Amino acid sequence: MKNLSDTIIALSTPQGEGAIAVIRLSGKEALTLCDKVFFGKKLINQKSHTAHFGTIKNEGGQIVDEVLITIFKNPQSYTGEDVCEISCHGSSYIVQQILQLMIRQGARHAQPGEFTLRAFMNGKMDLSQAEAVADLIASESASSHDIAMKQMRGGITNEISHLRQELIDFAALIELELDFGEEDVEFADRGKLEKLIIKINTYIKTLMSSFDLGNAIKHGINTVIAGRPNAGKSTLLNALLNEERAIVSDIAGTTRDTIEETLNIKGITFRLIDTAGIRDATDQIEAVGVRKTYETAKKSSILIYVFDYMDLEPPQIKEDLDKLYVEGMKVVLLENKFDLYSSMHENAQWNFDQNRQEKSKKENWSPIYDEWKEKGFVRTYSSSQEKIYVEQLKEKLYELAVGETGLQNNTIISNVRHYDALQSAHQSLQQALDNLTQGISGDFVAMDIRHALQHLGEITGEISTDDLLESIFSRFCIGK
Repeated sequence: MKNLSDTIIALSTPQGEGAIAVIRLSGKEALTLCDKVFFGKKLINQKSHTAHFGTIKNEGGQIVDEVLITIFKNPQSYTGEDVCEISCHGSSYIVQQILQLMIRQGARHAQPGEFTLRAFMNGKMDLSQAEAVADLIASESASSHDIAMKQMRGGITNEISHLRQELIDFAALIELELDFGEEDVEFADRGKLEKLIIKINTYIKTLMSSFDLGNAIKHGINTVIAGRPNAGKSTLLNALLNEERAIVSDIAGTTRDTIEETLNIKGITFRLIDTAGIRDATDQIEAVGVRKTYETAKKSSILIYVFDYMDLEPPQIKEDLDKLYVEGMKVVLLENKFDLYSSMHENAQWNFDQNRQEKSKKENWSPIYDEWKEKGFVRTYSSSQEKIYVEQLKEKLYELAVGETGLQNNTIISNVRHYDALQSAHQSLQQALDNLTQGISGDFVAMDIRHALQHLGEITGEISTDDLLESIFSRFCIGK
């Protein structure tokens, strides 16, 4: 890790040409270095949070650009240090000229995430809030934005800190007991400690259970559309997107490769994947497409299985689902093309229901639906050709994504590091609980609680290592 006392510089806006670019400096020499090349007001004499217009000149006195410099004096800045933000014209040439000029004056290039690292080191935010900065920058939907904002404003920090403090209070009493071991005294009420551990572990499990949703919201939810040829998969994709994205044809096997698009439903991003129809391939290219269908399905969180109710038999549906389904997958059984079996007028729905009832008399559909219903499958029907029930399907997809509790104001875990730390803390607390119920010596209980405290502290950065910080902040962009 580089010297954190250096004055650092980096471009904070995206690379490329634009109307303006923002170059950020942070460190004890930030104002002094800017004053060497800025011709306007003396920045070091100005108040914090003020902006000043002037020119930047190189060592030869040539004007590089007209700029606006905003100054933030420590500790009222993002990093907790003196910060200058130079707003210049967005020419790549101008940006490089200013960067090189400031480096010649004594600044150095910032490492990835070093501005936010300094904010963490200077107590401007904790580690989970610092990670939320990267999540906020990368957010692609309203839901991922909301999760990142809650975390950046201390949502998980406040809750973890409260849990740690309750444990620390009890741990201190147990440690005190160990100092008086020969006198056989008991400062910590074992019954209350047991109830506290159960309460904290229950809450930790609640946080852990939110990870699947949080991770899906953060990265988007892979949703595969699969079924037999001519089931209406590509038509359904077009209807969901409300555009002609996929080629639709009556010729079986039109889709040979996967087609991927994103769909935003109430702030959640679904990564829709249309696939080749499931059947015995007629040529090598189609065989590759069918194999890719199975591979894609097994990597997806939601499967929309599309089938022609009047054409496909229950054993065929079961055969397909057995090949596509993986444990934990959420599935929509979509009965399609009912418009082809009705006159599509006032009693179209009645005609469709009548057809279904007549078909059900001949074939026993109940077992297959009962079997898959136990696995949490959702059954619906649609005419994707006429875009009937498409909005209802979107609603079902949203419900499958957010679960019964929905997003509401719940704290949602979206960071795999946080999940791993919670899981380790949960295991340590469970071991402490087992030791308590078995009457094992207090020093073992204290050790388990200390381990739990360490794992919880890793989330907020109250306990951290250089390797951990290096791993986290190296994933940030240079200017952040």
